[in-house]
Amino acid sequence: MSKVQVIIRLKNGVLDPQGKTAQHALQALGFQEAAQVRIGKFIELELDGANPDQVNTRVREMCEKLLANPVIEDFEILGG
Repeated sequence: MSKVQVIIRLKNGVLDPQGKTAQHALQALGFQEAAQVRIGKFIELELDGANPDQVNTRVREMCEKLLANPVIEDFEILGG
């Protein structure tokens, strides 16, 4: 069994209204240093029976086909 983590972030230049809302809320709570907030996704996967040499390739395919929107998001695969 292989464990892999995937971090998905909006690409630079893509507006992040959820991040902007969180930034304003943090500042309203007194965290004035919160100058830029971006919201992303963290996904953990366990792959049963996956060939260790193909884990990153398979996870990349999962990201490209379902987990990430390649038009507006970048992803990074950790582990595997």
